[in-house]
Amino acid sequence: MSATEAIANGKRIVIKVGSALLTDKARGELNQAWVDDFSAKICAFLKDHKEIIIVSSGAVALGRKEMGISSDIPPGKIPLPLKQAASAVGQPHVFNGYALAFAKHGVGVAQVLLTMGETENRRTHLNARATLQELVSKGIVPIINENDTILTEELRFGDNDRLAARVAQMIEADTVILLTTTSGLYTADPGTDPKAEHIPVVETVTEEHIKMAGDALPGLSTGGMRSKIEAAQAATRAGISLVIAGSFDGKCTLFKAMEHAPNSRKRWIATHMHPKGVLVIDAGALKALKEGKSLLPIGVKKIEGDFERGDAVTIKTADGKIVGIGLSAYASEDALKIIGKKTAEIHEILGFSGRDALVHRNDMALQT
Repeated sequence: MSATEAIANGKRIVIKVGSALLTDKARGELNQAWVDDFSAKICAFLKDHKEIIIVSSGAVALGRKEMGISSDIPPGKIPLPLKQAASAVGQPHVFNGYALAFAKHGVGVAQVLLTMGETENRRTHLNARATLQELVSKGIVPIINENDTILTEELRFGDNDRLAARVAQMIEADTVILLTTTSGLYTADPGTDPKAEHIPVVETVTEEHIKMAGDALPGLSTGGMRSKIEAAQAATRAGISLVIAGSFDGKCTLFKAMEHAPNSRKRWIATHMHPKGVLVIDAGALKALKEGKSLLPIGVKKIEGDFERGDAVTIKTADGKIVGIGLSAYASEDALKIIGKKTAEIHEILGFSGRDALVHRNDMALQT
């Protein structure tokens, strides 16, 4: 299957464009010829009644020249304030390049800058979703990037692979296409290992697949193959197929969507990227969760982190295996007082009657 065939099978598609494709590294400028060709292909998909959302990298790469940042310095080595300034300089070049290219075909584009915090807050998440849905319903192509200039290091997606997966989950897309400089996942680095074999289809993402992937290589891009596999894991768990491809028509790797995906609220919970704390549970609680029950205080052995009521927390077993993510019904200060206790004791311990469960089953997304 090619990326074009994957698009043919879907109605709403998120396409992520990597910096290395968008940028002429030697000149430190936008590769407008590539953008023109890419936009022409997207317009052909639009004529076939597809809804296309673009997540585009390139802002930092295109801001390097004016900010005096050498192209030899990997993105991860650039100090955050300097990187944010470069993004502010480069983002207009990215958007203008797309605007000019799509205008040749009579298609409008819209600039959308998102932050992780906005997508992990349920109200702003839904508002952003409504905006994107309104744009695509009018035939406008959203051009999305992370709003680098206002973010702190710990509150960033870190790369647009993860952002693309989150956007796809947000708008209930059918497919994510990650366009990059490689034609998908290999058993080893094909650039250094002649025995590396291409993997055309992945049924379920495992730790073995993540280990196959390396980190980002030196250059203009932030995300390496590892971030793409992690994005595939997030997307497929939300019921969305993901394709890693070097072009629309060449070979690629297809990561198949889970057949029984959770509902939209649970997809939102499951794709939280920075849970505020950890709940360590016992064997009895694990059994109860697998049976579809809520997590009661008596089944929690330990709490890690500082969180408020309604914050996302990771649920783990004593040996460190992640069971899922849920929204805590109690702040960590109160939760610490009631773990290991019976529900009937909560009022006496805290002085008020809160929820019976520490995490209700409707506020929980389990990993399968």
